[in-house]
Amino acid sequence: MPFATALTNHFLIAMPGLRDPNFSRTVTYLCEHTEQGAMGIVINRPMEIRLGEVLAQLDIETRDRAVLDSLVYLGGPVQPERGFVLHSGDHSFDSTLAITAEISVTTSRDVLEAIAAGRGPEHHLVALGYAGWGGGQLEEEMGANAWLSGPADQDIIFHMPADARWLAAAQLLGVDLNLLSGEAGHA
Repeated sequence: MPFATALTNHFLIAMPGLRDPNFSRTVTYLCEHTEQGAMGIVINRPMEIRLGEVLAQLDIETRDRAVLDSLVYLGGPVQPERGFVLHSGDHSFDSTLAITAEISVTTSRDVLEAIAAGRGPEHHLVALGYAGWGGGQLEEEMGANAWLSGPADQDIIFHMPADARWLAAAQLLGVDLNLLSGEAGHA
């Protein structure tokens, strides 16, 4: 597998010992992984705000109660004022990056307008901010046993309750995080 796509479309699952408050017990969907670095969206950190509040700030109107009440996620510590919409690949917008045929990420306003009007992608997750790593940084953290990685699963991203995603993503790999210690061992 070429390096440029090594972990693209994979989950990064925080190991129990990862104490960084930005990433403790998180699942991050990797949108891109190249020699220059990696970019992803944390998919299991719902915020206290709802999509209706974001739409109101952008002067986008909707009366759809499900849209108004949709959770907004903290996608990561980088640029938390910037919006990202992780969504099913059934639509493309002005700033859409197709990660796979089934999953895309969009940063342009038109995706939110489409969601508000009921013409948006079938499945979506709206996040503020993203997780980013410089060249070699993620590989170093993985070598230090901070992360598990494995292929992503759309059902976990779009259908599973946020609080179940961390354990479920690890279970895809046959790992029960409840059985792992958060402490490093010494011989």
